[in-house]
Amino acid sequence: MTNQESVQIGPVAIARLGREAAIHRLLAVPGSGSRLAVAFANAHGLLLAMDDPAFAKTLSRFLVLNDGIGAEIGARVLSGTGFEDNLNGTDFVPALLEAAPHGTRVFLFGARPEVVEKAASIFAARHPAVCICGWRSGYFGEDEIPQIVADINAARPDILLVAMGNPRQEFLIERLWADLTVPLALGVGALFDFTAGEVTRAPSVLRHNGLEWVYRLWQEPRRLGQRYTTGIIRYLWKILCLKLSGKSARA
Repeated sequence: MTNQESVQIGPVAIARLGREAAIHRLLAVPGSGSRLAVAFANAHGLLLAMDDPAFAKTLSRFLVLNDGIGAEIGARVLSGTGFEDNLNGTDFVPALLEAAPHGTRVFLFGARPEVVEKAASIFAARHPAVCICGWRSGYFGEDEIPQIVADINAARPDILLVAMGNPRQEFLIERLWADLTVPLALGVGALFDFTAGEVTRAPSVLRHNGLEWVYRLWQEPRRLGQRYTTGIIRYLWKILCLKLSGKSARA
């Protein structure tokens, strides 16, 4: 990407795409002979990449889309311009499926067995033009990986949704990529949990003002407390250091 097409936040290049342009770009992949892996970068993921060169290297092989207020702040501070839309995966992926051509095949991989099965049923009901061609939980042993790859390939999905949280889902997509035949894969975090109703979304007023993280922190203070307190402070400090150094690509 050129500088006009992306913004560099630490070691991660995030695409400057509006919602419609991003949907169009992704849906152009199946059937084109090309392949694409997609990640969504929020403040937590960007901080992980700043801390872990291996994760940063993995993301360099993905099309990375902006997710949330953290990415927006980073872009504005480091480039002077934010993003056209907030492309958080929980809202973006349903919009992608709604716009997908009739018969587009989708495979769900991740979450607990009962959660992914329920999410698959809900997606099938909400997006009847899409074919949910299979699902698999995110709990498996190392010896099961070859069979999982074989099952996904046998289902012939156009789109693979991997919901395991970052960095695990991105590392797994990268690891399996050479053996998979799926043209388009997305790491979608807690999407299946949200879809199945295991985790409730923040009220729309919070979501529209970039404050969904406040609601998530209230829901799961033990699990998310460090991420949304010291993690946010560390992220903002690193953004400030990058701005002062004038070298946004250096973590």
